[in-house]
Amino acid sequence: CPFCLSADTVWQDSPGTGVVYSFSTMGKDDAAYTMAYVTLDEGVTVMTNLVDCDPTQVTIGQKVRVVFQPTDGGHSVPMFTPV
Repeated sequence: CPFCLSADTVWQDSPGTGVVYSFSTMGKDDAAYTMAYVTLDEGVTVMTNLVDCDPTQVTIGQKVRVVFQPTDGGHSVPMFTPV
């Protein structure tokens, strides 16, 4: 636990939904990408990318859901898209 430093933690299933807490779009045109902090419905905040959306339409508090994007290494990475 990052707050109390306890090792007594457990995995918890999540539906993968939450809201945009903060975001920033970098680059432009085809090279643009949007980094964001998303607060999951369970209360945990994660840093992620927002995908499959128009960066000019992203807002704080916007509802998002998880999507898994493949990488060059073959593993899928959780990212978020607007609901």
